[in-house]
Amino acid sequence: MNPRIKALTYLHIAVFLWGFTAILGKLISYSSLNLVWHRMLITAAVYFCIPAVWRGISGLTRKDWLIFLGIGIIVALHWLTFYGSIKLGNSASVTLACLGSASFFSAVLDPLINRKAFRIRELLLGLLVIAGILIINDTLSSGSAGQTSYTPAIITGIVSAMLAALFTTLNKRHIARASSLSISAIEMLSGAVLLSVVFPLMADANATWIPEFNPKSGQYDLLWILLLALVCTNLTFYLGTYALQDLSAFTANLSVNMEPVYGILLGAVIFHEHDALGMQFYLGAALILVSVFIQSFLEFRLRKKNELSA
Repeated sequence: MNPRIKALTYLHIAVFLWGFTAILGKLISYSSLNLVWHRMLITAAVYFCIPAVWRGISGLTRKDWLIFLGIGIIVALHWLTFYGSIKLGNSASVTLACLGSASFFSAVLDPLINRKAFRIRELLLGLLVIAGILIINDTLSSGSAGQTSYTPAIITGIVSAMLAALFTTLNKRHIARASSLSISAIEMLSGAVLLSVVFPLMADANATWIPEFNPKSGQYDLLWILLLALVCTNLTFYLGTYALQDLSAFTANLSVNMEPVYGILLGAVIFHEHDALGMQFYLGAALILVSVFIQSFLEFRLRKKNELSA
């Protein structure tokens, strides 16, 4: 197979599986705190079984450790709000639509953290994101979405998008300090340790230390959480990293932007969420996604222009 085609195939498999994380989050019956604790614990355990991880972290300074441990806490908070939003609204599609606003938050946070000038076009595209979220909130508050209150889910989903933009920006700033594999391992370890302390203190009556697997009663939580950790986290990291060897940053970013699209389509096919959400919801989601793709395209043009003028 042509290396570029192989890389694109691997990347789209990874992005499709990332879209599937919201579906698995809805299928898992217990709380988002329980879910994220299990996910980070299993993922971290697998990472630290890889020799390359130990080689990568052996030369890190105390400052490096503190930076990535701190970012790991933000990752944990992002996942807690992401799955919390799904549980609150009982909808993968609503949460994934809100996740599309991460590009707007990146346009605000990246200049602040990296001390760069704001890009007016990115802030203007953010208005499209805001318009899409307002349309979604309006239709789910008063439209054909039934009796479910989606406002808490939308607010939590937007917070999750902001946290996603924050940890992505911080990772980009500090990526040169270690290999991406080692960084991911430390961040997963950080979240797993934090939640191992928090979980016993905040666990509710339905909390479980070991996910249940009982086909007779229709309980498949153990299967879902293993798929989430091993396939949708560990495997997707490998596929994404492999793909970046033969793809440009623009192609990779454009492909990753398909995650909400895949997730929303999966929500419609698997859970028939389109029956409850209606066409106005998909109009709002489309505005958010259009802004993301326009931003990626403009970034590509700017980069090409800079390369030609160099």
